[in-house]
Amino acid sequence: MSPSPGDEPLSQEPRSAGGLAGVLKGLAGGKLAKSSPSLSTSVSQTFSERADAAAAPSAPLRELLPDQMDIFEQLKSGTLNERVAAATSLRYSIADFPLNPVLDIWDAGKDLIEPTKPYAARLAGWELLTACVKYPSSTDLERQEYFQTLTASANPDDFHLQLAALEDLTNHGRNVSGFYYEIFPLLTNWLQEWYRVVKAARRQAVRAANKSNKSKSLSMGEDKNFSQLFAFLKDVIKFNFKFASDSVVGSLVDILLRICMNTSVEEDLRSCINVIDALVTFGSIPNDKLKSCMQVLSSIHCLVTNLQKDAWSTISNICRSHHGQSTVRILLDVLRTLPTPVSKVREKDAVREVRGALSVLKKLLSKSAENGYPAVPLALLTDGLTNISRIGHNKISIESLKLINSLFEGPHGSINAVLVEEHWGPIFSVATQCAEKVIPVTDLDASLQTPAREDGEPEESIPYQLRVLVGRVERMLAQSQAGFLQRDECMDFFTSLQQALPDSAASLVIDHFKNNRSCFPSEVEWKKNLNLVLESFYLDRSRRPLTRLRALEVITDVFDFLSLVPDLVEEEAVTILVERLLSGMPEENDTLVLQQAVDFMVDVADAAAPELFDRILDTFKSVVAREMTKSPATTPSTQRPTPAYPPEQTVYVANQSFSNVATRGYVQIFIKSMSIDATKSIKAFTALVHIARSNSCEVDARLTAMKMLFRLRADFENHIYLAALIDNEGLAGSLYRTEASLARKLAEDAAQPQRLARPEQAGSRSSRGISFTQGQGGERGMPPRTHTPRPAAHQGQRLWSIPDVDALPESPPDAPSQLLISHRDDEIGEKSSCEHMKGVLNMGSWLEALLSLFHQGCEWEVYSFILVHLPAQLSNHPIFRDATQHIRDLRKVFCDMIRVTSFQEPPSASGLRRHDVANCLFHSLIMVMSYHHHFQKTDEDDIVRTFMQGITDKTAKTCIHALSVCCHELPMSISKALVTILQRMSQVITQPFVAMHILEFLACLSRLPSLYTNFREDEYRIVFGICFRYLQYVREKKHITRGSHASEPSTPSVALANHMDTLGQPPPIDDLPQYVYALAYHVITFWFLAVRMPDRPNHIGWITKNLFTDHDGTGTNEEQAQITLDFMQRVSFSDASDSAEDPLFKEQHFGEMQHRRWIIGNSIVTIRQAKESGWAEITRRYPSGTSSFAVRVEFPPPLAQPAPDGSDAVAWEGRFQQGTTIFPSHILMQLLAPMPQIYDPALRPIPLPEDEAVDRAIRLFDRNSTVDGHKIGVIYIKEGQTKEIEALANTIGGPEYLEFLRGLGALTRLKGATFNTQGLDREADIDGQYAYCWRDRVTEIVFHVTTQMPTNLEHDPQCIMKKRHIGNDFVNIVFNDSGLPFKFNMFPSQFNYVYIVITPTPRSSFVVVREGAAKRQEDGGEGGGASPFFMVQVMSQPGFPEISPAAEPKLVSLKALPGFVRLLAINASVFSSVWANREGGEHVSSWRSRLQEINRLRERYGSKVHPTPSPPPSSLGGAVTAGPGIGIAGGGGQAENSRPVSGVRDSFSSLRRSSVATFFTSTSEPSHRNSMLSITTTDNTETLPNGAEALVDSVDFSKWT
Repeated sequence: MSPSPGDEPLSQEPRSAGGLAGVLKGLAGGKLAKSSPSLSTSVSQTFSERADAAAAPSAPLRELLPDQMDIFEQLKSGTLNERVAAATSLRYSIADFPLNPVLDIWDAGKDLIEPTKPYAARLAGWELLTACVKYPSSTDLERQEYFQTLTASANPDDFHLQLAALEDLTNHGRNVSGFYYEIFPLLTNWLQEWYRVVKAARRQAVRAANKSNKSKSLSMGEDKNFSQLFAFLKDVIKFNFKFASDSVVGSLVDILLRICMNTSVEEDLRSCINVIDALVTFGSIPNDKLKSCMQVLSSIHCLVTNLQKDAWSTISNICRSHHGQSTVRILLDVLRTLPTPVSKVREKDAVREVRGALSVLKKLLSKSAENGYPAVPLALLTDGLTNISRIGHNKISIESLKLINSLFEGPHGSINAVLVEEHWGPIFSVATQCAEKVIPVTDLDASLQTPAREDGEPEESIPYQLRVLVGRVERMLAQSQAGFLQRDECMDFFTSLQQALPDSAASLVIDHFKNNRSCFPSEVEWKKNLNLVLESFYLDRSRRPLTRLRALEVITDVFDFLSLVPDLVEEEAVTILVERLLSGMPEENDTLVLQQAVDFMVDVADAAAPELFDRILDTFKSVVAREMTKSPATTPSTQRPTPAYPPEQTVYVANQSFSNVATRGYVQIFIKSMSIDATKSIKAFTALVHIARSNSCEVDARLTAMKMLFRLRADFENHIYLAALIDNEGLAGSLYRTEASLARKLAEDAAQPQRLARPEQAGSRSSRGISFTQGQGGERGMPPRTHTPRPAAHQGQRLWSIPDVDALPESPPDAPSQLLISHRDDEIGEKSSCEHMKGVLNMGSWLEALLSLFHQGCEWEVYSFILVHLPAQLSNHPIFRDATQHIRDLRKVFCDMIRVTSFQEPPSASGLRRHDVANCLFHSLIMVMSYHHHFQKTDEDDIVRTFMQGITDKTAKTCIHALSVCCHELPMSISKALVTILQRMSQVITQPFVAMHILEFLACLSRLPSLYTNFREDEYRIVFGICFRYLQYVREKKHITRGSHASEPSTPSVALANHMDTLGQPPPIDDLPQYVYALAYHVITFWFLAVRMPDRPNHIGWITKNLFTDHDGTGTNEEQAQITLDFMQRVSFSDASDSAEDPLFKEQHFGEMQHRRWIIGNSIVTIRQAKESGWAEITRRYPSGTSSFAVRVEFPPPLAQPAPDGSDAVAWEGRFQQGTTIFPSHILMQLLAPMPQIYDPALRPIPLPEDEAVDRAIRLFDRNSTVDGHKIGVIYIKEGQTKEIEALANTIGGPEYLEFLRGLGALTRLKGATFNTQGLDREADIDGQYAYCWRDRVTEIVFHVTTQMPTNLEHDPQCIMKKRHIGNDFVNIVFNDSGLPFKFNMFPSQFNYVYIVITPTPRSSFVVVREGAAKRQEDGGEGGGASPFFMVQVMSQPGFPEISPAAEPKLVSLKALPGFVRLLAINASVFSSVWANREGGEHVSSWRSRLQEINRLRERYGSKVHPTPSPPPSSLGGAVTAGPGIGIAGGGGQAENSRPVSGVRDSFSSLRRSSVATFFTSTSEPSHRNSMLSITTTDNTETLPNGAEALVDSVDFSKWT
């Protein structure tokens, strides 16, 4: 048929198979087509037409009018057109009012609807007949007539008109009178016939749409007619079902089900469901049709999502009807009777039916009987599910799992009531059977994250449904009580799933096995359970790490149990278990799991047989080798995030490589076996050395290996142990490897963002890190190495820092290993068998590995780690006792690298420079130097030359400190190169950071005369020149940087300007410049004494000129210069020390005496004159000392008068003229009375009155010592002592300690001592009978030795008597024999600034130490190579500057130890004195104190006449740059312009010291000036400005002595 006018094209019907079979296919790839809403459109059009007719003018009720009769006649006998027009006219008439002759009109017009008539005629006829059937007074016979006429065969195009007429006839199905039993068969036939018509029309529409390339289906009128037919049928059933017989209903149901099975249009299915629902609601379905009807409805409910609600509405009505139980039985029979296997022909329908049945049963199980729904027997349901699960069809399994899930998710979250009293095993078996038919799931959690698949949403999959089921069972287990009866069934279900089990459920199974000990031999199936845990949970790498770790924990528990009861199972079972675990380690892809597995294997290795132990090590090796074979771009470490600085390290190292995990395992094996099995530990050691050496290994793994290797130490018996802590924080700070130093670097970078990184020259790095020697072999078993390291996987990461508390994976043993040694004596002989069980650790291989890395280069993280940690290990001599040759090679490599600068440079991003690397190498070379007894003399010379080379670089400080140690350890090499060393130092004296260290070096060197015994005159001047250049540089900097003036020069921040220490703190040395300034004067003093006495006068003029000449050539007059010159006068011609007053020069011996005192120059002269005898005692007090002489006046003999006895006795006695009175002034006038008299009163001798004030001043003056006095504490700490009281209570020390004390000073009796004992009692032996003291010409030290002081713990339990001395000593020497690190706060005191800590390296037993001391004593103190070594380190208070060569630990032999430590203590004490006065003013030495006392007396009793006022004194000593002359007499070194140059010369002439005869000779006599002219150098005649020349000429006493 063609579509009606105005109708839209019908929706197309696809070519695919129709019906539910097509629906199944549509679910896989397409969608159901929907028909157009044709019925509503047709009806609305009809209503519109009728409304138009109703709007026509109405006529009164009557018979046909004449004109209407004409029309009727035309209808009967007119032409076709006339009849059509008449029919139309009469239609409106019948609609306007009822006509009695309706039947006549019907008869006249019914032929118009014949199929052969034109469409216009048919349309008019159908409209006329439709109007006729509406006549309300028609009889049943008339209605029968109408029905037969309307339902007769008609043109297919007129079906919508035919159906509309039938609807009007029946009043929309309400009235079927006249044809009660004909209507249902008619509609059934129409339904069948019109489905064929609609189906054909849909195919034709599809073909037309394809030809016209239209994407949208054409709307067809047939769809509208078909939908209208369903609606009419539903109305007829609703109002007249009682007239339908079972057979008729059965036929109708068959047609409906046939349509459902063949259509693919969703609207058709909905219409069929609505009709069936009407049958169920207003009638019933025949029993024989119930099964087929339920199969179709359940299929639609399952497969067509949009119709689920409609289908369930109909099904629920059936279930709540009398067919309820039958329905359940039918559904269960579908499941239970399904044949297995299903034939190919029947498979599609069977699957559809089963899925539908499952879907409906699932819905029924959620309904309650109270609402009229039938119950579903669980037993029958389980049988059915078990039956269909055997098919293994994916979609059936999904629906089965959905149903099972519904059972465990009942109302309000509880389980379904049918499960409460039932056994769950069968249900779980069905779920397991469903899971077995699919591929094992690798990650069930990921299924929810995937997008919708072609066959449905994510939940339409077995993995998802299993996960839901498992999750619900998990929740039940979590919420259940301890007595949950179905727990075992749940666990059996979980274990049956295995690979498909999610991690959360796997954890429950593991916990269940662990709590019930299901994997232990006490269970029958323990092997099966253990295998499940191992294979399904641990070895399954797709599982989460925590799940696998839980599984590993169960396996570990089982292994531990089996290890305790080895006889319970066969030994092979344990070995096989370990082997299976090892098999998965090389391919492990999670570091956390690998780390736990490695930890387990480490425990296994403890008791493992050699074969199994080797298998474990080989497995670790495979893990390391796996990453070695990967390219850097594919290694896991490169894929891990790369933070700028790694986080704090924990037990589990974040972002570590797999190689690092295995390396940590090697370390653990070594630590655990070093005290149990030497062979195992040696094998682990060999593997670690290989990892550390290989540039192919991951950087973090190499660092882990090195963290242990660098901690290896050996004690005095060569037993190996691991050092828990390494003191290398200072060296690490220099490479920014401490928190403070890194913070400082970051702050500097932030403050200077414009600073550009150092440019990298192309090819410059390729020359670094190459081998210096030929024939360097590669590693055995490894491919040949190149000189270019493998690109670092951790590029840019900071992988290590100091301190590193987690450097070792576990704590090392407290005691050294008794099985692992570094050296075995050749004379083992018949020793016990345990001696032969000891294993020797080949430390030579470790040094060989380091040499290889220095030759070939490596990653900066590794290289820097070596630089920082190597010095500390080299300090332990016993560990390398068998590696002497490697030590020699290491020395050569260090010296060569430094000499040609061929060491590896740091990356530019690190902020470090080449000299930072060199500085670390120098520290290692310092430790190598301690092996000098293994070196040749040329090797020792090479070491000194290498240090000497570093003086001119930024490594100067380190090299100067090293040379300080060399002075004691390598004296011959130092003596050979000393001149060159001094020349190098003279070149860097004005550079920052080194001035103080150079001066300290020179001060120490001056006390080692054997080193410079062959110095020439010009070589001594190098030393003086260094001091003078520094003084001049400081004076120049003062004038540039400071505008104010002080009485004494203050050194600018030269030593450590703008420098921060390694801890990131500003150095306080900037606040105490006077220390280094005074140190320069001290060096001049020490070295002037070092000059041979005959040569000293040759240096006086040159030294004087530099002391009193400023940087700009003007004169300068400082107290330091004055006292230095004062001391030079006293020692230039004699090494005699101070002379004291004669205690016998008293009145009872010499008669009446008179005494007078004068100030002459910078001295106090006291003359005590015996009035009668002529004897006089002259005492002169200088700033630097005191001299006393006894003289007697000798007169010319009188005329010769013979004695009575003829002798000349009278003449002899007359020479002394007994009885002649002589006063003290007479002596002064005779020795110091020039003529003419000195005009300037200020330069004349100043008499001091005889009063108590002067006496008191003299007594105070004498209390100032003529030497620098120091008090140094010495404390001995015994083994294991950590508390102050324990150490102070010690009364004796070890042999080495006693030998050290003997070299430290001379044992001196305290009682009656006349020197300053620095607080020690000199009367009652309260502080002991003896003390160790040391003194030279200018320095005196008293050592407060705690072991020599009395100890009485009953009366002094806190050792207060000792603490009062030790606690007030600025510097203490601590002999730490405790075996523990010394802590600075062990002796709390605010005055203990510095501790010089001496630690035996290694620490030896008392017996060994005593034997060594006895042997050295037998050898006369020459112990040779047997001399023990000690680590010396200067520790200071926080904020204290680095002031010592031992600020970084230094290794010193016992032979050199006392002298080295004594010099350290002197320098530290001097600086501490300055430091203690940093807030209250500068430190004033005893010499300066004596000078200041003299100046105060001069100011008080001297001349008050000042012709011109003195200018303000400058900060460099009151230098005057204008005026006719300058002088030095006066308080504080002030100059007076009024004094002529001659007066200054006369004043200084009084400072000279010569023989008694010339003691007070006036400088006005020119003859004395010529005494030394013949030996002065040309430097003394250098032209100077007038003022400076006059000043220098006046103080140069060499010109008049």
